[in-house]
Amino acid sequence: MREKPTMRIPMGLLALCCVLTVYAIAIASFVPPLIGEWHALAQTPVYLALGLIWLLPLKRFLIWMETGKWG
Repeated sequence: MREKPTMRIPMGLLALCCVLTVYAIAIASFVPPLIGEWHALAQTPVYLALGLIWLLPLKRFLIWMETGKWG
């Protein structure tokens, strides 16, 4: 348990927001030209997968924010 506050949590949250914004802009810019002509039901799994992929590194990042260690 932490004895005193660290800047890891506020800086981590700021970094997370910035990275997610860049990721969302990249997806919104590059994916529609590739699958925009597809039927909506065919696009749904693609956007669902892309919407969940950002969660993969989140656990380790949150551990780092709390403890300062990546594992």
